[in-house]
Amino acid sequence: MRRLAVILAFAAVILVFVPYAVAPFYRFVDPVSMPMLWRYVTGARVERINVPLARISPALRLAVIVAEDGSFCHNPGIDLGEIRAALRQSRADLEESRGASTITQQTVKNLFFWQGRSFVRKALEIPLALWMTLVLPKTRILEIYLNIAQWGPNGVFGAEAGARWAFGRPAQNLTAYQAAELAAILPNPVLRSARIPSVLVRRLAGLYERRSAEFAGLDACVRGP
Repeated sequence: MRRLAVILAFAAVILVFVPYAVAPFYRFVDPVSMPMLWRYVTGARVERINVPLARISPALRLAVIVAEDGSFCHNPGIDLGEIRAALRQSRADLEESRGASTITQQTVKNLFFWQGRSFVRKALEIPLALWMTLVLPKTRILEIYLNIAQWGPNGVFGAEAGARWAFGRPAQNLTAYQAAELAAILPNPVLRSARIPSVLVRRLAGLYERRSAEFAGLDACVRGP
């Protein structure tokens, strides 16, 4: 039993540190998320078209930052203020969809961990998000996130597949309002739809479109030359 415990502990340590070794390679390699991998393994449908950030509408980049992580360009991968606020109380207004996780944390979660709420996962996720910010530029983190996030109810992953599914057009041709609609469904793309938007999705899209116009500089770190 002691030998088995040692082996299991050693395996756990390896599993914890593997993401730290792998993350720097994502500067050059287009990764697959855990939800996509699970669907591949179970034979479920996966629709994904990986595209560079330059082929994703600037409106979508900004809308996602506005909706998911307003401090993305200057935070170190985590937002301590949001974490403290989330621990004190859950949000009760429209901004409830963003929660305490930054875009970098969500990227880490999708790449390496399981879904759902978990303090254990959060404890593993936070230092890895800090590490990812050190080894990858912000443009690459956002590019990965936009290409692995789920944007549709039936295995639709990535902004390109999401834009084609919802609007029948590539991600680089999205309007500001369409981009805001896609940002509005990110917390739950199974129950929310940009293709057939609910009242809530339309309200959030209007909010994100207005805030994108008001805070146009939030995406300064991911703009092209």
